Amino acid sequence: MREAVILYSPGLWQYGHGPQHPMKPERLKRTFELLEAAGTLRADNVSVVEPRIATEDELALFHTPKYIDVTRQLSNGDQNQPAEKYGFGPGDNPVFGGMYDSEALKVGSSLQAAQLLQEGVCDVAFSFSGGLHHGGPDFASGFCVFNDCAVAIQWLVDQGLRVAYIDVDVHHGDGVQNAFYDTDQVLTISLHQDGRTLFPGTGFVDETGKGKGVGYSVNVPLAPLTYDEVYLRAFRELVPPLVKRFKPDVVVTQLGTDTHFTDPLASLAMTTNGQQAVYAMLDQLAPKWLALGGGGYAIDVVPRSWALAFGEMSGQELPKSLPKAYRTTYGGKFVRDQQGPDLKDAVRFRVDEAVDTVIVEVKRTHGID
Repeated sequence: MREAVILYSPGLWQYGHGPQHPMKPERLKRTFELLEAAGTLRADNVSVVEPRIATEDELALFHTPKYIDVTRQLSNGDQNQPAEKYGFGPGDNPVFGGMYDSEALKVGSSLQAAQLLQEGVCDVAFSFSGGLHHGGPDFASGFCVFNDCAVAIQWLVDQGLRVAYIDVDVHHGDGVQNAFYDTDQVLTISLHQDGRTLFPGTGFVDETGKGKGVGYSVNVPLAPLTYDEVYLRAFRELVPPLVKRFKPDVVVTQLGTDTHFTDPLASLAMTTNGQQAVYAMLDQLAPKWLALGGGGYAIDVVPRSWALAFGEMSGQELPKSLPKAYRTTYGGKFVRDQQGPDLKDAVRFRVDEAVDTVIVEVKRTHGID
C-alpha cells in the first residue's frame, strides 16, 4: 500500500476572490472535512502535513521577480500598481486582501508535496489546493494568481527528474504547456473541452511543442457533452502508451472536477464515477504521484470527487453514503453520483464520432500504435 501525504492548513481557504466569484475557498474546506469525517485520514499509511508559504526564490522558479513584487503590493492594497498589465481586475482575477500569502501558500503546498516525494517520505502526495494551471510567468489568468504546477514541476526537473504532467481539468492546461513547451524533460498531456467552445481557447492537437520539446506536448480536445464511457476510452487509448513510452520518474496530475455534468462553467458530461475511474488509471501510471487540485465549480461535487481521488491514492474504499456529520452540515446523501446526465442517443452518437476522430488524430500526430 502506498504511503500517502495530504497537505492541509485552514490558511488555504481563509481568503478568496470574493463572494460572487465561482472559485470558492469553501471547496477546499469541504474536501478536508469530508475526508476527515469518512475516517480516510486516520489510515496507517496516511500522513497530514501542514504546508508552508513559498519563498520569493521558489516562486521565481517560474514567475518573474517583478510580477511577484507587484502581486505582493496589490495584495497589500497599493492602488498605484498597474493591475491590468498583470492580468488583475474585475471578473476572473480580482485583487483581494491576503491574496499574496494565500496563493503563495498554495504554491508552497504543491512544492512541499514534490519535495516529500523526492525525499522518499511518501509515494503519493495530494496538494488539493493547487492545480492553478493558467497562471503565466508575469500575469494572472483564469482564477490563477501563481502557477503552483509549473513551480513544482520546475523544481522536480531541477532535481534531474523526468516529469509527466497529466491534466484532466475541463479547461486546457495552457500555463503548464507554455512553461515546458520547448523541453523534452516534461511530457504534458491535457484532456479538456475543445478550445473552440471554452476558455482559454487553446489546446488543439497540433500544439505539440517546439525545438527539443516537439512531440512532448499532447492535447486531447473533447466535444461538449463528452460523457464517461467516451472520455474513458480516449484516456485509455492515449494516455497509458504515451506515459509508458516517456518513462517518467514522477507523474504530476491536475485533477479539476469541472468535467462534471453539473458544473456551471463548462459543458462536459462526466459523473463522479467516471472521474474515479480516471483517478484509478492515474494510480496505475504513476511510480511517484504528485496530485494537485484544480477547477470545479459545482460545490457539492468537488469534495466528493477529490475524496474519491484520495481514496484511490491511499488504497481506501470510501463508503457509499456521506458521513452523518458532513451530511448534516452540507446536505447530500451519497459520495458517488447515483444518476448521470440525460443524453439523447443522437447526442451520444455525435459525441462518439467527434471523440473517435480526435483519438485517431492524436494517435497519428504522436505515433501511437
